[in-house]
Amino acid sequence: MGLLKNLEGAVKGASVPFDALLDNLPYNDQGLIAAIAQDATSHQVLMLAWMDRTAIERTINEGQVWYFSRSRNTYWRKGESSGHTQQLISMAFDCDGDAVLLEVKQTGPACHTNRHHCFYLQVQGQQVVVNASPEEG
Repeated sequence: MGLLKNLEGAVKGASVPFDALLDNLPYNDQGLIAAIAQDATSHQVLMLAWMDRTAIERTINEGQVWYFSRSRNTYWRKGESSGHTQQLISMAFDCDGDAVLLEVKQTGPACHTNRHHCFYLQVQGQQVVVNASPEEG
């Protein structure tokens, strides 16, 4: 039985080594898992990106969030060009291990469109409405 399956029945406070968990994550064919960034204070979902083991380890070790860019095929530290950084507050994995939740302290907009979050295209019936404007700056 796999590590993640064993953890399903674990009691609060049970623990496993971080490396063991990383060894057992069901990475996709590109070696990635979905990473959801959430504001640690407001709990608003800010963005979805991708991480591999190296990005996860760098994030834990440095306290700043690192992602893997599928389009550029390289690592990027959130805010390295914009200054809109994400300081890691906590990290948690979902029950299947195929997504990681990053609670972050966001500095500046999280979205590359200069919006506070990336989920600004809201479905209203048969229309999609832009529900946030880019921040001034």
